[in-house]
Amino acid sequence: MVEFLQHTGVRIEEMLEDSHHSLIQYRLPTTGEIVPLLHIAPSKTDEERVILASPELADVLSAIIARIRDPRTGAVPYVSSYDMAEKSWNPQMPLLFQWCRSGESSRLSPKLLREALQEVLASTNLTDSAGQPLDFSPHDFRRIFITDAIRSGLPPHIAQVIAGHTSINTTMGYNAIYPGEAIEAHRAFIARRRTLRPSEEYRTPTNEEWDALLGHFERRELSIGICARAFGTPCIHEHACIRCSMLRPDPDQRHRLVEIRDNLIARITEAEQEGWLGEIEGLQVSLASAEEKLIQLDTEQVRQRQVINLGMPSFSQIATGISTARGPSSETSFIHADDLHHPDPGHGPRSTGGGPASECRGNHARTLGHGATEQL
Repeated sequence: MVEFLQHTGVRIEEMLEDSHHSLIQYRLPTTGEIVPLLHIAPSKTDEERVILASPELADVLSAIIARIRDPRTGAVPYVSSYDMAEKSWNPQMPLLFQWCRSGESSRLSPKLLREALQEVLASTNLTDSAGQPLDFSPHDFRRIFITDAIRSGLPPHIAQVIAGHTSINTTMGYNAIYPGEAIEAHRAFIARRRTLRPSEEYRTPTNEEWDALLGHFERRELSIGICARAFGTPCIHEHACIRCSMLRPDPDQRHRLVEIRDNLIARITEAEQEGWLGEIEGLQVSLASAEEKLIQLDTEQVRQRQVINLGMPSFSQIATGISTARGPSSETSFIHADDLHHPDPGHGPRSTGGGPASECRGNHARTLGHGATEQL
């Protein structure tokens, strides 16, 4: 059973439905060579499939058939099997996984195979990395089969067909990826990518190039914030930073933005009075950008102020039973220290914040707004 599952990767219900008729021959159209195939009956996905019988699997199948043959006739006995999914009896078939009990052949059950697997594991005294006895199920050999196949170079979509998965995501979920393999695969990917890219991209940077890179970050500092444009990209607004979406305004420089906005408003008023219509449009664009930056700063400050205060108590507050937590009504409620020693439900705690009384049975508790009680 173990070798069959290891070399096929089939589900246990598929293994138990394999029969002598599942072995078929296929002649290659190119060379005329005959290769053995194993037909897998529909199970979970209701789709049948065939897999190539490797030499190791062929040896296992021949050993199974030789063991179950009737010594008098040399034929594989026909046995009945019950389909748990369909709730019906299947026609008699020369099943491969059968056993003779009291002179009568019958199919092996999944429960019996799982118990036999656990007995074998217990006899080996093998343990895992934590020192615990190994715990294997028949389905674990399906995962081992898919992992070994993909690690050996089999494309995942071919492994999907062999395993009978409807989605390749399921197949990749069975594939175990180890950290060492991920690192080596990434290094190999980088090496392959470097061979495809011009070699001059991987040369040692010159002093001038280093100076240009460092100078870029130095020039990001502005009077009202930071320029977030990428290295090597030109300024799309010709250093009119107030209009640029790449400007990240500094909250500490908000007063400068206010001065710029007020100055723009005064200049627009002057241009309207003097009839400088050519300047009004450009000044209005800059004014809209300045107001947008101010709104951006105000929105961020409002968001930060809306952070919920968890009311984490200090040690002195824990000792006296006082809570600093605030409920939705912004009122603070607490349990007096004396009330912590009265488990009697009839002796309710005193509340000074308008919160309802809360029973205390030996546990430190604090009453929040709207009757919510938090255990300390």
